[in-house]
Amino acid sequence: MVSILNFINGRFEKPLNGQYLDNYNPATGEVFGTIPDSGPEDIDMAVNAASAAFLLWSEMPLEERHDILMAVSDGIMDNLEQLAAAESLDSGKTITTARTVDIPRAALNFKFFATALLHFSAESHHMPGALSYTLRQPIGVVGGISPWNLPLYLFTWKIAPALAAGNCVVAKPSEVTPYTAFLLSEICIKAGMPPGVLNIVHGLGPRAGEAIVRHPGVKAISFTGSTRAGAEIARIAAPMFKKLSLELGGKNPNIIFADCDYERMLDTTLRSSFSNQGQICLCGSRIYVERPLYEKFKNDFVAAVRQFKTGDPSDPNSRMGAVVSKLHFDKVLSYIALAREEGGTVLCGGQALEMPGALKCGWYIAPTVIEGLPNQCRTNQEEIFGPVVTIQPFDTDEEALSLANDSVYGLSATLWTNNLQRTNHFSRQLQAGIVWVNTWLLRDLRTPFGGVKQSGVGREGGWDALRFFTETKNVTIGNY
Repeated sequence: MVSILNFINGRFEKPLNGQYLDNYNPATGEVFGTIPDSGPEDIDMAVNAASAAFLLWSEMPLEERHDILMAVSDGIMDNLEQLAAAESLDSGKTITTARTVDIPRAALNFKFFATALLHFSAESHHMPGALSYTLRQPIGVVGGISPWNLPLYLFTWKIAPALAAGNCVVAKPSEVTPYTAFLLSEICIKAGMPPGVLNIVHGLGPRAGEAIVRHPGVKAISFTGSTRAGAEIARIAAPMFKKLSLELGGKNPNIIFADCDYERMLDTTLRSSFSNQGQICLCGSRIYVERPLYEKFKNDFVAAVRQFKTGDPSDPNSRMGAVVSKLHFDKVLSYIALAREEGGTVLCGGQALEMPGALKCGWYIAPTVIEGLPNQCRTNQEEIFGPVVTIQPFDTDEEALSLANDSVYGLSATLWTNNLQRTNHFSRQLQAGIVWVNTWLLRDLRTPFGGVKQSGVGREGGWDALRFFTETKNVTIGNY
């Protein structure tokens, strides 16, 4: 049994209420540990610790802050195998995905922002007899609330820029996948991070998460999760005038034209549909294919999906693992049932998988492809966040654009074409914060990340993240 504790003021602490939650292994459905069921009193202790550490951290020479964050990055890579095994155990994702994607990206997040803090600059403006310049100063204590699908990857995506900018952080990882955040605490201690600079509090969203949002000592909130939860955070935080960065849901279109590089498109679309069991906010769950290519694509795509090996996440040969929880397992299956009710035809998958031996009680769903649904049905409009995609033909560029934009979400879109004029037109007209052309999930950490419409507010990444985690102050000096 793994007993996870809170990390507050550089020490591991039990929850003050003495309450704990079970932590499940999705591959087997069994409890393998406990986590604190923290409440407002734990958050208050963490905020007090962060407030006390703020002056030291914010005034620390940039080179020293850089060295500590780089040591955290190095510590993550030094513990790659342990962290990858923990991520796979906790989330049900394959060990290969954790080892090659999640953990290296977590290390890169710290490395990138450790370097960026040395180059972050502001502006100055000369005028006759006066000089105006801009200061960018850390906000103080900030809150980070991260999701369960890419646990350490997205947890570090929030805390690294916040720390680089000179803030102290109170962070809550998802209660569904807390293990690697707990291990990160130990890495931060070894890296020499001063007590109170980073505080990690575990617990439920409506208790621990809401307490972070409500606490008057927390000046900004960075949240990744559902649109419903984001709306509740905005409702609470807006009257308190907190800065908000909300990265929310997605229902991303994948638009495929007949002039695409077919083999490259097919291979990438298999990944963009089912990576991490479809539990990535950037997965392309609505696939639109130009009619002359539709039947070929459908046959080849379905045949390839049927060859996927879904199995033990610890097996390097498994292409797909388990979905993250019993609650999510039931949700995804309910949407597949809904798709049938709405008139969809399941071309492959469409059911839970019965696994052998120790895996028999795990939460496995066959990768599912559905056709024949209207664009306005719930299956095509609501975020399923699982191994389920719909496919649909289109005839014209404008029809494809209309179908793609026909959503309350606008996080990302993928376009497959070798027509430059079409590329420019779609890139301008697609209602999305991110457009990938002839690729998918190719991320440059210098670029802004975020969505439009109900996919969120604000941008993360690069200078945008450092700007979010700082306050701007104008200084004007006359007669200088």
